[in-house]
Amino acid sequence: MTGENKKELVVSAIDNGTVIDHIPASEVYKVVKILNLDEYQDEVLIGTNLKSKKYGTKGIIKVKNKFFEEKEVSKIALIAPNATLIVIKNYEVVEKRKLDIPDRVRNIVKCINPNCITNIEDIETDFRIVEKEPLKLQCHYCEKTMTNIRFKE
Repeated sequence: MTGENKKELVVSAIDNGTVIDHIPASEVYKVVKILNLDEYQDEVLIGTNLKSKKYGTKGIIKVKNKFFEEKEVSKIALIAPNATLIVIKNYEVVEKRKLDIPDRVRNIVKCINPNCITNIEDIETDFRIVEKEPLKLQCHYCEKTMTNIRFKE
């Protein structure tokens, strides 16, 4: 094969699992971390700084035999609100959806106020999304607004 023919790397398709596409290139590793994919024991493909006609560059994550729960999808949406989630079963796309930031997030984000009841007692956090761009959340309990989110462990 000559150098002229080597234009792209072909990655094998997954038979069952999930693809997260159109992740901002700068956010790919944050998504990996919040989903604990660095500890996942099956195949995980991570691509970043890939060319994209729509976004300039993008990231993509393929996870074999993993189907994300709604809580995990909400986490992805908070980091990569324009991402696309593609569910694959038997090599066929069975679901494809563009993510959107939910209006509320419960028990996902940690309040930045050290005096908030959620940081003192064992209470589920509850945040209302005040603005989606740039992202701004407000705690239901202490009403503190924040732009830098920290995920609960």
